[in-house]
Amino acid sequence: MQKAIISFVICALLGFGLGYLVFGVIMGDSEKQPQVAQTETKDEATTKEENTAAASSANEDNILNQKGCLGCHSVEALNIKGGAVGPDLSQAFVNVEGKHGKPIEEFLKQPTSAVMSGVISKSPLTDQERKQVLDLLKQASEAK
Repeated sequence: MQKAIISFVICALLGFGLGYLVFGVIMGDSEKQPQVAQTETKDEATTKEENTAAASSANEDNILNQKGCLGCHSVEALNIKGGAVGPDLSQAFVNVEGKHGKPIEEFLKQPTSAVMSGVISKSPLTDQERKQVLDLLKQASEAK
């Protein structure tokens, strides 16, 4: 009986160890891409850095990030990166009424979609926040 318990413990430790090794170490490294040498001109590198800095700044400072909208949505027209679960909001300013049956101003107060109803009811927008969201979405719709 004692021999069976010792065998079980050893097998369990080996199983967990191999599981960690395979799924944690080996599979975890599969996300890393091999490094490939690339050549860029100075202008391309500068432009890329400026775009990255602008996107980072935009993501951190805007109302959509402050209210948690970027957890599900992006605004590609303004280079604002976010989640991919919700639709891109680049054209929301002009498309919401056709899709949801009410102007975006009203939709932000009382959404007609089940998901957004739950989100807005948990964290309603103040009049000032709603204005900031509308200004940002209007800017996005004009950028494309």
